[in-house]
Amino acid sequence: MKLQRLRVEQVRQFRAPFVLNDLNPGLNLIHGPNESGKSTLVRAIRAAFFERYRSKSVQDLCPWGDSSAAPTVELEFEHQGTQWRLIKSFLKRTRCDLTIGGDSFSEDEAEERVAELLGYEYSKKGGSKAAHWGIPGLLWVEQGTGQDIEQAVEHAGDHLQSALNTLVGEVASSGGDAVIDKVTAERGALLTRTGQPTGEYRQLGEAREGYQEAVNDLESRVAQYQQQVDRLQAVTQEFQKHQQERPWDKAQTSLEEAQARLAGIQQLEQQQQRELETLGHLEQQHELTAQNLAQMKRAGEQLAERREALEMAEQRLRTTESQSNTVTGELVAATEAYNAAARQLTAARAQDQRARLVREKEQAAQRKQTLSEQLEKARTYQVQLNEALKQSQENRIDVEAVAELKRSDRALREARIRSEAIASRLSWALEPGVLASLDDHPITGDGAEQLLDRARLRIAGVGTFDITPGGDQLADTRRTLAEREQSVQAQLDKLSVPSPEDAEERKARFEAAEQRRMHAEDLLRSVAPSGIEVLGVAQAEAASELEALEKRLGTAPEVVKANVPALAEAEVEFSRAESRLKAAERAEREYQTLLLTRRQARDNAHSEWHRLDREFQSNEHQKKLAGLEERFGALSAEKREKAGRVERRKEQIRQARPDILRQDIDRFEKTIQHLHDTQVAREREMREIKVRLEAWGAEGLEEQLSEARVGLEQCNRRYQELSRRARALDLLLSLLVDQRQALTRRLQAPLQKHLDHYVSLLFPEARLEVDEQLQPGRFSRGRELGHVGELSFGAREQMGLISRLAYADLLLEADRPTLIMLDDTLVHSDQSRLDAMKRILFDAARRHQILLFTCHPEKWQDLGVAPVDIEHLKKSPPTLA
Repeated sequence: MKLQRLRVEQVRQFRAPFVLNDLNPGLNLIHGPNESGKSTLVRAIRAAFFERYRSKSVQDLCPWGDSSAAPTVELEFEHQGTQWRLIKSFLKRTRCDLTIGGDSFSEDEAEERVAELLGYEYSKKGGSKAAHWGIPGLLWVEQGTGQDIEQAVEHAGDHLQSALNTLVGEVASSGGDAVIDKVTAERGALLTRTGQPTGEYRQLGEAREGYQEAVNDLESRVAQYQQQVDRLQAVTQEFQKHQQERPWDKAQTSLEEAQARLAGIQQLEQQQQRELETLGHLEQQHELTAQNLAQMKRAGEQLAERREALEMAEQRLRTTESQSNTVTGELVAATEAYNAAARQLTAARAQDQRARLVREKEQAAQRKQTLSEQLEKARTYQVQLNEALKQSQENRIDVEAVAELKRSDRALREARIRSEAIASRLSWALEPGVLASLDDHPITGDGAEQLLDRARLRIAGVGTFDITPGGDQLADTRRTLAEREQSVQAQLDKLSVPSPEDAEERKARFEAAEQRRMHAEDLLRSVAPSGIEVLGVAQAEAASELEALEKRLGTAPEVVKANVPALAEAEVEFSRAESRLKAAERAEREYQTLLLTRRQARDNAHSEWHRLDREFQSNEHQKKLAGLEERFGALSAEKREKAGRVERRKEQIRQARPDILRQDIDRFEKTIQHLHDTQVAREREMREIKVRLEAWGAEGLEEQLSEARVGLEQCNRRYQELSRRARALDLLLSLLVDQRQALTRRLQAPLQKHLDHYVSLLFPEARLEVDEQLQPGRFSRGRELGHVGELSFGAREQMGLISRLAYADLLLEADRPTLIMLDDTLVHSDQSRLDAMKRILFDAARRHQILLFTCHPEKWQDLGVAPVDIEHLKKSPPTLA
């Protein structure tokens, strides 16, 4: 099978017709960036083959946002020298037509012909699924699924098995299957498929574990019983010993002695705290007196500092007053420049407004002309649409009913053919002048008649013959023929047509009218998307807008001044003048603020200097200074005396170590509590052990242990018997299966031959084997051995493609059609493996047609074929069918 041409229309992003033709019979590299439509083309091919033309589950084919579309896919391919052409339309205009050479088929019959050719089936309900795809599902690899081959092989298994049988015939007899099944059943009673115990074997294993757990538990409990007896004796002795010695009384005496010593130290600490508070007050008074004394001594220094500050403030004020003329002059110049720029900006804006009105008038006139032309076209298209609607109404017919009539008419013809095949045939050759009649209808000369019912032949001068047709199926055939004739006539009456041919002609006229109607609707929407009325309103609005602009232009003032700058230039100049004015105003405000600030600073400095000078020269100041010096000396002596007493008491408290006394008190209290709690715990433990020993003694642990050991021994004997039987059956089944697989390998040999061919190109000295279900299984390379599913992701993808190519070779050898489609495959292969896979693809393309879709054409430059660019094809006009 060689695909030659693909055409899609109204399929996802391909709203307009898109054609992919002149495909090579071997390797085809089709590339484009992401979202260019590669996966859409793959989906279209799958839909053309896998989906029923009347299926409603193909909404994903519609262009985005267009639920009224009718996705259409057209395929042309060659098989065994015969040209096939398949056309399918979905959803709004369901249709399926197939041409094979000079023969034509349609609808269900066309679909079944294609499915039979390629080896797949349709879903009975809903959309097509992988379980229905058969051979194409194996050879057509969707994006990201190249490594998943098991399900595809399973769904195509019957077709692959049929191809193998065609090549080598049935080699695996069923004679040994009964033995294998018997051994498997016997083994299955004891072991699962994975070799785990089941049935009585598993139950005995569980019972054995239960007995063993019971024995272990009872042995543990007997040991615990003995341990508890020993523990009770030890705890009782400790309890009696502590009751006699009473160690907590000694600890209580030590606690009371430590508390008495701590109370004496706490009295000293209280006295020390009071002395420290008094010393703190003295230190505060001493420090405050020292600060006051130092402050009064610094009064002369502060007076000189204030005089220097006054002279500096007066100098700064004189400097600031000298800048007045400069600041005022800049403000006047900036104001004049701002006013001139404002006048220029007003003139420029008037000039720009008039120019803008002229441009808007020209645009409105152009828009009015465009809308007028569209309105004229829309009216023409509306007339065409009305005519198409009229013809569609006149020829309207139920398409499904016509299809049903066609099927009924076909069934009627088949019934007539069957009736003619089983009916009795009456032939005659009468001499000239002989008078005869059949069921009162005259007959002469030569002739023949098919008889389904009883008939009477009358020959003048001879007599009458009654002819009764025989045959077991004659009555049923006669009834079936009558029913189908009535059904066809009823359908003709329902459609109001005289014959099926007239119904087909009326259907063709109706579909042609619908095509013209939809074309006229498309044209009408292209010029009037919202309708003619809305377009007319828009045209009237455009005319009104043009008239209003002409009036505004007539009233707009004309600028007659010379040297009027452009609006942008005037705005820049105005902005510059405005910024200069703002800067000058800000500078003037800052100057006035600075002037006021410096005058205030001069006045403050003068007031402070005058106050200090007056205070320093007074007698009261001198007397206060002498009193502070006397008080400072008295406070210093009292402070030294208090500090000495505090230091001596501090040493006395330190030597008594009150922190250690507090620790001793805490230690003795905890010791007393611990001794009491331990004695109470011993008493409680003694009671609990006695209760526990009484309970265990009543249970009879020794007797229970003996019974459990007997049950464990009996269970072990039966378990060992079943274990030996299970191992024997497992070994026997393994030997039988190995023998069965030796026969199966003869059946797998043709497929294994093709697998070995491809694997050797990728992994020299490697081998990939298939199992009984023809699934890729064990993979070996040198001393390495494992399952193909244990390989890396990239290697599994490569093995998946190699396996598919081998299946294709097998199908081709059995004279079955093959087409290989790969959507962005081998993306996880490193460069060396990718080069090897290119060699494999080039080799396979000598026998099969391969469509390789990719978004990385640079990786396939050395594939030996010219690439097909989807984006370039989109820009080219579609080829007419």
